[in-house]
Amino acid sequence: MVGSAHEALHRVFQKDPALLTRAFQKVLHVPFPEPRDFAVLNADVTEIEPVERRVDTLMRVETDDGAYLLVVESQGKKDEKKRGSWPYYLAYLYEKYHCEPVLVVITQNSATARWAAQPIRRGLPGWDSLTVRPLVIGPDNVPVIASEREAERDLPLAVLSAMTHGRGAKAAAILEPLALALRTVDGESAAVFGQLIESCLGDPLAKDLWRDLMSEIRYFFNNPVAEKVREEGRVEGREEGRLEDRAGMTLRILEWRAIPVSEAVRERVLACSDLDQLEIWARRAVTAERAEDLFSG
Repeated sequence: MVGSAHEALHRVFQKDPALLTRAFQKVLHVPFPEPRDFAVLNADVTEIEPVERRVDTLMRVETDDGAYLLVVESQGKKDEKKRGSWPYYLAYLYEKYHCEPVLVVITQNSATARWAAQPIRRGLPGWDSLTVRPLVIGPDNVPVIASEREAERDLPLAVLSAMTHGRGAKAAAILEPLALALRTVDGESAAVFGQLIESCLGDPLAKDLWRDLMSEIRYFFNNPVAEKVREEGRVEGREEGRLEDRAGMTLRILEWRAIPVSEAVRERVLACSDLDQLEIWARRAVTAERAEDLFSG
């Protein structure tokens, strides 16, 4: 059981190690070599002296250009002690494994992200003996993935989007499409991703919404008829299910935001058979001041 956002933010990379290198390319725009293999390593960096030191997640990645160590640190707030620990971690791990270490910091806080991104310099002014430049993943550079189709294309990245934005106002726009996209993976993976996301949500209302969505996901995987549709991939049944899900999502967003929904609005949304139109309405539901604003523009 993942009990905190700190644990969830780095453990998502243990669930899908390749997500980290995709984040380099899609979020940080760092030209990291294409990986061939991953291995999660022991995160302990304690020496013989009784001083415990531990990184959050440590992975070895093999590429055509050689092996790298990916050192992932989850950071909730500024901590100046880290500016002493991180250079030590990298030097120690390089000596232990003889692989180039890459420090990645992931956070849900924009101010913490800016602090963590500052280079750590050790040595004389103007002549650094050591410079550490963390790669930082946070709410300012992770895209908001609020489309079911986009979430299905790269589900782990959509999960990362929900986790990094989990304490902000954009969380609601991500949760509903992501819940629908989770139905495209196996039940065990959906449960793990769902737990990681819940641990990162700061708003109690967002947590309640996510728990309701996860209840629907568990029903989907446990219901024989839904499972049959999922396994056989019947186009008609799947399309009908998408329409119902998207219409229900639009109405639930309005209800979650405490916006009154008239019977006329409810009937119009539920009667719509255009998936693209329903997606537009779902997006508008996140910012609409009145339920009728869904249909304007």
